[in-house]
Amino acid sequence: MKTLNVILVVLLSCVINMTPVFGQSKSKKHKIIEDSKTAKAEFIEKDALMKAIFDKAYGYVIFPNVGKGGLGIGGAAGNGVVYEHGKIVGMAKLSQISIGFQAGGQAYREVIFFESKKELERFKDSRFEFAAQASAVAANEGASANVKYSDGVMVFTMQKGGLMYEASVGGQKFKFNKM
Repeated sequence: MKTLNVILVVLLSCVINMTPVFGQSKSKKHKIIEDSKTAKAEFIEKDALMKAIFDKAYGYVIFPNVGKGGLGIGGAAGNGVVYEHGKIVGMAKLSQISIGFQAGGQAYREVIFFESKKELERFKDSRFEFAAQASAVAANEGASANVKYSDGVMVFTMQKGGLMYEASVGGQKFKFNKM
């Protein structure tokens, strides 16, 4: 079993490192940007109240395609687009490694809202990460009605093709690259 876990860690490291956001071709960046616009529209379609959150947030980052998988040891990776006052300011990379009871894989979308310049700047300085116990709100009709910022940050996830009820985002790390 230890050998299997070592192999999984090596494979997950390779997968996470194979999803570069920096040095991508223009067409790849364009695809991520278009996917982020689609993801934003789908978040708002799922919960119309989220439009106000997008409009009022100082900034946000949308990861339109996050892949997550594991067997005892797991990982997640995805590329996203960073917005400040609704304008694109850069690209981001999400990576996560987790240990615990888990098996299988999934794909989902994630949006992180920043309440003020301070939180967005911390993200842009690549000094932002979620603690192990961090969680997100599953995007669903009316889910955003009573959600508040926690330490200046608010997170929503949406499983592609459905809802993500187990919305753990603990242990995620991010890297930012200015456009």
